[in-house]
Amino acid sequence: MKTNKMKFQKQIFQGVFVGVVVLMLPLLHPRLFTPLGNEMPSIFSEWNAPKARHTALLEAASKSRLMDKEPSDLWSPLPNQGWQPCTESLPLSNIFDVDHFIQILKDDVTILKDVPREYYWSTRQYYATGIRPTRVKTAPVHAPVAWYLENVLPVLESYGIVAIAPFSHRLAFDNMPVEIQRLRCKVNFQALVFVPYIRSIGDALVSRLRSPSHSIQETDHRKFQTEANGDLYKGSGKFVVLHLRFDKDMAAHSACDFGGGRAEMLALAKYRQVLWQGRVLNSQFSDEELRGQGRCPLTPEEIGLLLAALGFGNRTRLYLASHKVYGGEARISILRQLFPLMEDKKSLATEEQLKQLEGKASISAAVDYHVSMQSDIFISASPGNMHNALAGQRAYNYHKKTIRPHMTSLGQLFLNRSIDWSDFQHMVRTGHKQRQGQLRLRKEKQSIYTYPAPDCMCEL
Repeated sequence: MKTNKMKFQKQIFQGVFVGVVVLMLPLLHPRLFTPLGNEMPSIFSEWNAPKARHTALLEAASKSRLMDKEPSDLWSPLPNQGWQPCTESLPLSNIFDVDHFIQILKDDVTILKDVPREYYWSTRQYYATGIRPTRVKTAPVHAPVAWYLENVLPVLESYGIVAIAPFSHRLAFDNMPVEIQRLRCKVNFQALVFVPYIRSIGDALVSRLRSPSHSIQETDHRKFQTEANGDLYKGSGKFVVLHLRFDKDMAAHSACDFGGGRAEMLALAKYRQVLWQGRVLNSQFSDEELRGQGRCPLTPEEIGLLLAALGFGNRTRLYLASHKVYGGEARISILRQLFPLMEDKKSLATEEQLKQLEGKASISAAVDYHVSMQSDIFISASPGNMHNALAGQRAYNYHKKTIRPHMTSLGQLFLNRSIDWSDFQHMVRTGHKQRQGQLRLRKEKQSIYTYPAPDCMCEL
């Protein structure tokens, strides 16, 4: 009986000891429990660093970049497109310069910073609710002018004030009076500019990108590059901005396989179910079908291969405009191997500038946008709002190259595991020859903010 009691006590002690050890593990070895996205993958995390999926292409790309010269027309700006702006280049207050906005539009419309006191009764604060007679909330997407004359004008005439919410994309792009289209162009391309301190930070980063020797940090990869070439790197003054759209939401919503194994696929499927509750149509298709249709976002590895195939090499100055990359540095490392002179805000900005951006995603994105506008070449890894906005503004103001990846063509190329580098390079260059920002006239239902000609620009 005494022996059994001692055994029981020993088992309890062992159980308590094991429990304490398990509870203490996160404190003793925090890296084992680091969440998705940190630099060092965890054996307990939902994701482990995938191996390169296109090893043969990566090896060939690395070798060719040491021997091949850049195509002569790679950095050349687009030729004159025969169009120019029809008018002279001339949370809003936190990001955009409100005074500039009002000044540019003063001859077209009167803009007030605050609601006049006599109309305070019409505000949400007064009603403490979104339901009020002066609010119009039924505006359809892309409504014609007639709809506003019939539904908004009577409210304005009755009360002297009207609030339209939501307002985004509520006015049609087609069959609009010329004066309305031109005013929209003036608002988007001339009146909207960032506040001075955002432009100041952006200009500082651009200056450092154009003068590599003046970078804030002398990183190990640049030292390696100096040794590899046998001389100090002399910047051409030109740089490419890559908007790497590869966050967790995008990866999950695409339902594609990104090489992280079964654990990653299951984790993304669970995340997808929580966010969209089975409403993601892509999940009905296989990875091969999705890639063949161009519906998978490009990984850092794949966008690196695209850039290398277009002719950019290890001396190319590359700025990474991105908020969060799914997988963190482990994903980006392959891209950094191809482009060791890759920079971002953290490597270029001063500590003081970084403090101004800390915890402010919108401000940080605005800085990236400003740098992107100044770049010689801009490319987005996948289509989206930032690419569309930049494509329109770069066409309107600069005639600078804006490369638009051919997602379907690239998806099919990456499915071909036996393709060699020369064939891959030829197919990429052929498929992207007419996708580098050449001016395209807007088609019906397309946005004037992405395709500013002919509504916002006049033919020479």
